[in-house]
Amino acid sequence: MKSTDFFTLANGVKIPAIGFGTWQVPPGDIAYNSVKEALKAGYRHIDTAQAYGNEASVGQAIRESGIDRSEIFVTSKLPAEIKSYFRAGRHAEFTMKKIGLDYIDLYLIHAPWPWTEIGADYTKENIEVWKAMEEFYESGKTRSIGISNFNVKDIDAILGTCRIKPMANQIKLHIGYPQEEIVSHCVKNDIIVEGYSPLATGKLLNNKDISLLSEKYGKSVSQLSIRYVLQKGALPLPKSTHPEYIRQNIDVDFEITADDMGYLDTLK
Repeated sequence: MKSTDFFTLANGVKIPAIGFGTWQVPPGDIAYNSVKEALKAGYRHIDTAQAYGNEASVGQAIRESGIDRSEIFVTSKLPAEIKSYFRAGRHAEFTMKKIGLDYIDLYLIHAPWPWTEIGADYTKENIEVWKAMEEFYESGKTRSIGISNFNVKDIDAILGTCRIKPMANQIKLHIGYPQEEIVSHCVKNDIIVEGYSPLATGKLLNNKDISLLSEKYGKSVSQLSIRYVLQKGALPLPKSTHPEYIRQNIDVDFEITADDMGYLDTLK
């Protein structure tokens, strides 16, 4: 991708079209060096979260990169288990201290329910938390706010009560898991969709159908999978700790034909 390729959030903030994910990247040297390598490779969008435990390492790599802060888009997330207005505000401050930056660019509610209670109804609590998110945005410490792993019902609960609409929804999205209902609902409400795990946490790498098609384009399975997410209108967040793959994953400046996209849509 070119460094000039962006999506535009509802408030006009531009977000680089590919993000570098850091989920399951250990804090310390591994996270620091991975982010350093990603920035060197041309990524200008780095995604972390308080739950990943690597905010400090990510922030250090950004500060020491030599790249102007205004050129790097940084995302972090409120832990999924934080479901009160007061605690949400406190944890936003914890992120700012850990990451060591004057501001972040996007702050997300990590999930609509605690990870130990996936699918539970926390509608009331999410509405309360969103008020803290709005205040964090208005403080200027984040340039945009959003949600993650929210389905249509969860999204509508926020839209029905908010002063400031979510600007992004980060969801799992990859070949075989297009999440069409959620994507369509986000598009209708001017919410940018970010797709994490574009390689299905590595499961797509051994898919023979995708592999055969990637050969047609002279690209890797990873590159084809990331390009697929982009052409679905979403922002992919590939992750790697290997310099070669980090560089490869941003080199997706090619086009999958409509017929081939249709074929990929049929894969399960």
